[in-house]
Amino acid sequence: MLQAGVPRQTQCRGSTHLMDTLDDLPPGIGQYDDFHTIDWLRDIARDRMRHRHIVKKRQEGWFEKLKSAHDAWSGWVCVFFVGLAAGSCAGVIDIGATWMSDLKEGVCLEAFWFNQEQCCWSGNSTTFNDEGGCDQWYTWPELLGSAKGAGSYIVGYLLYIIWALVFGLLAAMLVRVFAPYACGSGIPEIKTILSGFIIRGYLGKWTLLIKSVGMMLAVSAGLSLGKEGPFVHVACCCGNIFSYLFPKYGRNEAKKREILSAASAAGVSVAFGAPIGGVLFSLEEVSYYFPLKTLWRSFFCALIAAFILRSINPFGNDHLVMFYIDYNEQWSLQELIPFILLGALGGVFGKLFIKFNIMWCRYRKTSSLGSYPILEVLVITFITALLSYPNPYTRMNSSELIRLLVSRCGPEDEIELCDYNRNLTSPHPYQASALAKDGVHSALWKLFLALVFKCVITVFTFGIKIPAGLFIPSMAVGAITGRMIGIGMEQLVIANPSSPLFSNMCQQDVCQVTPGLYAMVGAAAALGGVTRMTVSLVVIMFELTGGLEYIVPMMAAAMTSKWVGDALGREGIYDAHIALNGYPYLDSKEEFTHTTLAADVMRPRRNDPPLCVITQDSMTVEEVEHILNNTNHNGFPAVVSRESQYLVGFVLRRDLNLAIANARKTSEGIVSNSIVYFTSHIPPASPNGPAPLKLHKILDMAPITITDQTPMETVVEMFRKLGLRQTLVTHNGTDQESLHTTTNTYPESSPSGHHYQEGCPASHRSAAESGPRIHPIQLDDLTIVTITTQECILFRQLAKHAISTQHKVAILPHQKFVPCGLFAVELITGPLQHQRQYVRRL
Repeated sequence: MLQAGVPRQTQCRGSTHLMDTLDDLPPGIGQYDDFHTIDWLRDIARDRMRHRHIVKKRQEGWFEKLKSAHDAWSGWVCVFFVGLAAGSCAGVIDIGATWMSDLKEGVCLEAFWFNQEQCCWSGNSTTFNDEGGCDQWYTWPELLGSAKGAGSYIVGYLLYIIWALVFGLLAAMLVRVFAPYACGSGIPEIKTILSGFIIRGYLGKWTLLIKSVGMMLAVSAGLSLGKEGPFVHVACCCGNIFSYLFPKYGRNEAKKREILSAASAAGVSVAFGAPIGGVLFSLEEVSYYFPLKTLWRSFFCALIAAFILRSINPFGNDHLVMFYIDYNEQWSLQELIPFILLGALGGVFGKLFIKFNIMWCRYRKTSSLGSYPILEVLVITFITALLSYPNPYTRMNSSELIRLLVSRCGPEDEIELCDYNRNLTSPHPYQASALAKDGVHSALWKLFLALVFKCVITVFTFGIKIPAGLFIPSMAVGAITGRMIGIGMEQLVIANPSSPLFSNMCQQDVCQVTPGLYAMVGAAAALGGVTRMTVSLVVIMFELTGGLEYIVPMMAAAMTSKWVGDALGREGIYDAHIALNGYPYLDSKEEFTHTTLAADVMRPRRNDPPLCVITQDSMTVEEVEHILNNTNHNGFPAVVSRESQYLVGFVLRRDLNLAIANARKTSEGIVSNSIVYFTSHIPPASPNGPAPLKLHKILDMAPITITDQTPMETVVEMFRKLGLRQTLVTHNGTDQESLHTTTNTYPESSPSGHHYQEGCPASHRSAAESGPRIHPIQLDDLTIVTITTQECILFRQLAKHAISTQHKVAILPHQKFVPCGLFAVELITGPLQHQRQYVRRL
């Protein structure tokens, strides 16, 4: 029976009046420490209270109405500035990367700041004429007096390697010295941040600057990487910086993530010139919380970013349609077979790439190689430049390679890839396929060598300590594969025009097969196999090429690569790197099944102190500080009294520390024996006694609570869908334990005896907590107990100490911790060599 005057506890209570959000709260209250998980429900409730306060004051005058209008439009204004900044940064990066890439081969003497295309402009034309070269552009061998012969090749080779090493060294040093967070693509971390994790500095000003410069240098070095993925990180840095101009978003982490979701859409928009694909990418791949208003703002932000980039870029239509195709020939139903084959190959490639890349990255983390990031960059840059230069398909920029492979061959094209025996007197010389000559055969061998080289070198390149994206390298691998299969299909049809299989593909001695289409489909399949994108991938590819006629082949390839990839392993490359780095990411698409109750799971682990509670009106400042100094819990339930364990609310450890420290500095009479009150009304203080400390405003008076009979399936769904940081377990209104957002595994049986270390003082333990309690329960193959701490074990160290014996699981003591949100380790038992380990954030 509940006591009178105590709020009745229900199985699940929402934070309807979470906490007072007044201006006189101590500084720092409501914020989060680095490497901690936000409380979505708490922040959303705070924003609703702030909004109600603004609406209430709107009737007081025109100034308050103006403030209300500013609050309503601040989201649109913020995403407008984010789109403006993202488009501007992308334009500068694109121009700089193009200029430095051309600098490896030559320079424009009349204006050294011009790249090759600008240098060779003829008159007012903005089209680059590459026939016969360009008088204004000088290659390095020409400048050094070796314009022809073997000497020219050697000089060009050496300077290509030297420039690549210089660019790679500069990129690595900038990242190492000024912004370590600027390395990699950034998408795994962006996904983790959008799920509610705090990584201070990852979206800061220095990271934005070094990431932008590093992207130009890394791409110019000729490494097998792209700048398209890091554009998402750059755009999110812009979103984070501009959010601080609007307190509605800068002071609320949950609201800030709405801006970051829109910024990620703008990042893909400027990367590929695909605003609609950017919105779908944000929705499908990176965003965790995506309400309808965020959808519209993401669309607006992506639109502004694409418009700004198009206005800045004067060099043709590269970013209007990045890989424009000028053909629209119909494809035949029989071609679905090679399209599906390309999808299957893309899924296999994705699985193998993820496996070997994660193996290499794990080796880098656990070996001495990780201590020499600059040396690793230089070695990979040297190997890449050394092996890339002899092959024209690896020497050229990956984007240029993809553009070449998806294009069609005309009757006047003289490159090896278009060396066909065409009948120029035919009424359809441009569209008709023809027998391949020696040039095509030579190009196929070079493409095969380029394919092997890119598959291998990209495994070692993705993850080094410079800005590195994966979109373009994956698409290049798929485009090479697709072009080779397309040429084979083309020659097969030409050699057998009367075959029933190809009868509708050849009409009036004209056989129509487009190898460029196969390259396009292969690019989509490879990218889908690596990232496991589906809908957003097809839309991005459509916007990249403008090929409306070829949506069905791309859909077939994307779905096949997704199915094959998931059959071999469900993790995409970004999820795999999230798990590798130990980030606390809860995948909302994963399904968890539990067959137990909350009461069975809520047990402290061995050698951990029990859950500490704070009384609402009977503890002194000294007692509260003693609990804070001797425990490391994330927060503490507030109860009526030590005898009556009825729940009153929940206070966060950080807020309690800040409030007491602020009171000692600013309030007179607050001493160690001052009584701490978490109630709205306090009794009159004694004239000769110490002043009381009132902390009612920092107390969450309506924490999410469940009963001890709540099924774990319900608990998991609450954590996933409500974004909880912790929930309290009660029995008949009495606080039992706290289900925190960090969990761990322990043996099914434990030795008896007192297992508590120094922690919560014995005087503050409830009667139920006075003795040893270790009752972990085996949930099929999953054992869970509670960790009431702000840290969780790094998975890679847990896996090293795991010992499996038949149906029991033991975890040996650990050494290294990282702060994180709800975290669980699932050990599928069996022989140790066959044991599989999974990490899930519940």
